[in-house]
Amino acid sequence: MTTQATTPPGSPVASPALPTARGPLSESGLAVLAGSGTRLPATDEVRRSDPYGDDLQLLLYVLYELHYRGFAGVDERLEWDPALLGVRAAAEDVFLDALRRDAGPGGQDVAGAVDALQLEPVGDDGHGVSHHLRREGELWQLREYAAVRSLYHLKEADPHLWVVPRLRGRAKAAMVAVEFDEFGAGRAENVHAQLFADLMTDLGLDARYGHYVDAAPAQALATVNLMSLFGLHRRLRGALVGHFATVEITSSPGSRRLAEALRRVGAGPAAQRFYDEHVEADAVHEQVVRHEVIAGLLEDEPALAADVVLGIESTGHLEHLLGDHLLAAWRAGRSALRTPLPS
Repeated sequence: MTTQATTPPGSPVASPALPTARGPLSESGLAVLAGSGTRLPATDEVRRSDPYGDDLQLLLYVLYELHYRGFAGVDERLEWDPALLGVRAAAEDVFLDALRRDAGPGGQDVAGAVDALQLEPVGDDGHGVSHHLRREGELWQLREYAAVRSLYHLKEADPHLWVVPRLRGRAKAAMVAVEFDEFGAGRAENVHAQLFADLMTDLGLDARYGHYVDAAPAQALATVNLMSLFGLHRRLRGALVGHFATVEITSSPGSRRLAEALRRVGAGPAAQRFYDEHVEADAVHEQVVRHEVIAGLLEDEPALAADVVLGIESTGHLEHLLGDHLLAAWRAGRSALRTPLPS
């Protein structure tokens, strides 16, 4: 059974359309969601899939989106459908096993993992995406970057809220304080997701939620799926705090470079404002997250140290995969998207 969307398709609050399948796993899952199929992928099929590949990552993305805005024409009761949850659990196991294997050495040295996040290259020696865009990025590359990041930033901070009921004391109070800023400190026009939508409009992009999912490479889907994976599972609350810490600690210097890149190519004030806001806000958030959220969590639950490290290392690992993909395409003079943006 399906229900139709109650808001016009072009409305900014409308649920997005279902994306296009990228392989047999996502094809089966999307058919069930659309009401045109009944067969879900078998567990063995899921286990044999590439953990970072398009097919598994799109399957996870669409199943996670049932907990956010959903999709136009898809029955909202499918959010908690047992069969879909079973498929999602199998896909999550494949993804999480790969992260535990590939992301880093692991361990319980949270302070060391956080310190590593704060290391910035000397001078102009950085090689990441924000360094490239600041030094030599072209407007078309900044537009592609914004389109890719829209899957993340148009739900910015949403999955991190899931950890709040699982914290207490210092960690909970500090987490809510940071999230209050992320959600505009009570002003809808200052919600960070809205600021990013304004950035997209300034760059001539479509700011509707989920609009660029078909264009986004698997590496981008994985960065979004990671925070949903950590957020939806209480047992991974430590990993979500690690993810949150990574985002907040690395945001300020990266945002400064991206703001400079946007000024250099002549982007409008709304495009610049998003990153300017993050330069100042996240410099403050970094201290709160490190000394209150992480310290408060580990004071209450020291056994979660290894999970916090997992969250930090997994976030860095997937960001590096995405960065490598973007830079390889751009340096070859081609689009990093599955479907290039219209000029």
